[in-house]
Amino acid sequence: MAKTDNSSFEQKLFKAADKLRKNIDAAEYKHVVLGLIFLKYISESFSELYDQLKKDEYSDPEDRDEYLAANTFFVPKEARWSHIHANAKLPTIGQTIDEAMVSIERENKELKNVLPQVYGKANLDKTSLGELIDLISNTQLLAEHHNSKDLFGRVYEYFLGEFANAEGKKGGQFYTPKAIVKLMVEMIEPYKGRVYDPASGSGGMFVMSEKFVTEHQGNIRDITVYGQESNQTTWKLSKMNLAIRNINSKFVAWNTEGSFLKDAHPDLKADYILANPPFNQSEWGVDILQDDARWRYGVPPSGNANYGWLQHMLYHLSPRGVMATVLSNGSLSSNTSGEGDIRRNFIENDLVDCIVALPKQLFYNTGIPACIWIMRREKSQHHKEVLFIDASEMGYMKDRVHRDLSNEDVDKIAETYHNWKKGNEYHNVKGYCNSATLEEIEKHNFVLTPGRYVGIEDAEDDGISFETKMAELTQTLKAQMDKESELNDEIAKQLSKIGFTL
Repeated sequence: MAKTDNSSFEQKLFKAADKLRKNIDAAEYKHVVLGLIFLKYISESFSELYDQLKKDEYSDPEDRDEYLAANTFFVPKEARWSHIHANAKLPTIGQTIDEAMVSIERENKELKNVLPQVYGKANLDKTSLGELIDLISNTQLLAEHHNSKDLFGRVYEYFLGEFANAEGKKGGQFYTPKAIVKLMVEMIEPYKGRVYDPASGSGGMFVMSEKFVTEHQGNIRDITVYGQESNQTTWKLSKMNLAIRNINSKFVAWNTEGSFLKDAHPDLKADYILANPPFNQSEWGVDILQDDARWRYGVPPSGNANYGWLQHMLYHLSPRGVMATVLSNGSLSSNTSGEGDIRRNFIENDLVDCIVALPKQLFYNTGIPACIWIMRREKSQHHKEVLFIDASEMGYMKDRVHRDLSNEDVDKIAETYHNWKKGNEYHNVKGYCNSATLEEIEKHNFVLTPGRYVGIEDAEDDGISFETKMAELTQTLKAQMDKESELNDEIAKQLSKIGFTL
């Protein structure tokens, strides 16, 4: 069988699945589809090990401990995909799947209260549900059986992005566009240690960190992920997302209070922090947290949590750690309610490493221009300097309303940062990047907007003198004015023929 083109494979699969959505909202349907993809994944992994154990006369393929030892989910008989597929055309299929989810949670404590049990709902057309099961069964996933885990991971991740797009503003609450996550990961390079995301959403930061480690011949067991999410539905999506990637989500916590009011990892000092917290969040609980130890550089205002998030992350950063977070551009220049003083304290303490201005229209849930902050407690290179990168004009229009960064864009920005950090062939480029001293930043009143430091790109000299250009422009303008006069005379002439004068 010919190998499937994976770039179109996920698109075709999503399009086919979306056709079966009918009258169900994308926000609800995503749980139906992603739950089935997850069920198919764990059943595939289980079957692979089951067949191996069956061939071994000293092993019992129904022994749950065998799967536990191999870090594979144990799937009871009533939850195996073969059973689900065999019952796909029955009117009771919804109940069958819900029962399967319950039995999987019962056998695998790390999945307790995670899996969706929405298949028996009256508004879910059971014929369409059966067709969706057929669709997932009949795809060419098995054609790449040796690589099925990665393939399922890509399918799950692609579907998350498409559902986020379909949901618009609500979708942005659980999904950060892949290119932004990739850029932050490529810049801070989480090879080994503790990786933390205090607003972890559907787990995209952790998935991209895992990809980075494996692509650079590292060992995924060398990183441990820590996260926190206040939305239980989103947390469940992340638990499944990480399970498909075989990432241990033991330290990815959920509570309704969130990272400010109920910090799930109060003693954590992370080596890498990656986050996309809510932009400009108001009423976030500072009134209760006035004397909190996290506000070392100043108490953030109640009307905007941006500097609360930055200080929360700094508090959890190890002495040699590095953090990258996305925030609104307002964080770079705001002086409201003491924010300017906190930013000044960051700069004077030499905590800011790099600022990247991002293009507009990258996010599904907001049109607010955004930027990336990279901060370190200890700078081995470029002490008392900050690198500014203006990428606001980079990227391409993915569709009518969304922009995206290409792999080349991501590589260019990350390479610029690493060259600067290592002192390796870096040079300032007007209109794109500039390494500014703290003295220069002070002259700009501690505003960190990259445009102030990188300047405007020089226009390319075409070798034509100003005088020659002006002569040509003047000549063109005269010809246009003469033409306008002719047209005005013609209009007056035609109007006079029907009894009107100007």
